[in-house]
Amino acid sequence: MAPLHIGIAACSAEGAALCYRTICTEAPALLGTHDHPEVTVHTPSLGQYMDHIYRGDWPAVAEMMLTSAEKLARVGADFVICPDNTIHQALPFIEARSPLPWLHIAHCVADEARARGFRKVALTGTKWLVGSPVYPADYVRPTMDEREEINRIIMDELVRGVVKPEQVAYFQKVIGRLKGEGCDAVALSCTEIPLIMNDRNSPLPTLDSTRLLARAALKRAIAGVKKAA
Repeated sequence: MAPLHIGIAACSAEGAALCYRTICTEAPALLGTHDHPEVTVHTPSLGQYMDHIYRGDWPAVAEMMLTSAEKLARVGADFVICPDNTIHQALPFIEARSPLPWLHIAHCVADEARARGFRKVALTGTKWLVGSPVYPADYVRPTMDEREEINRIIMDELVRGVVKPEQVAYFQKVIGRLKGEGCDAVALSCTEIPLIMNDRNSPLPTLDSTRLLARAALKRAIAGVKKAA
């Protein structure tokens, strides 16, 4: 019996790499030494994605996601995950046409928030993500100025693998303010944010969207084992 084949429809390299590494390094504890599900990653140009996003052309973003799903289906993937919160707002455009089912990153975060009993969750991510309906409306959003600076940190630095102490300090400031508004947890809902923020340095408990998606994919792959060819 073999676990299901996980397809990763990647957007940014840093978020996808963290998700991929999490799957492969955490699986042995569940499957045995060195064992993990088969994983295939398809990564179109981030520049192509961003051209559509800057224009607000979400149907075009969706078509890129569909192309990834089609390619992953052809190489044998059983389902798809997308380690990018922002482009999940395009998923409804193509989900019904997708050759493979998708695990939704926001659902993974919301499930964890409910399981841990959090009642007022703060939301961090790109300006496109926090201004979208991908996450529940009652998640507390940063101010417009905070969204712009967080977006700059993500798009100009983190997606390029640039990590600075100043980034951590800014996130701590924003999360601390949201804690003051009564939030009891913060969703790290850009898959690069966990590169710099975690439970050790955050003023609030974190909901790591990248690792939660990876763990949900592992759970699904193991639960849906299929007979080896």
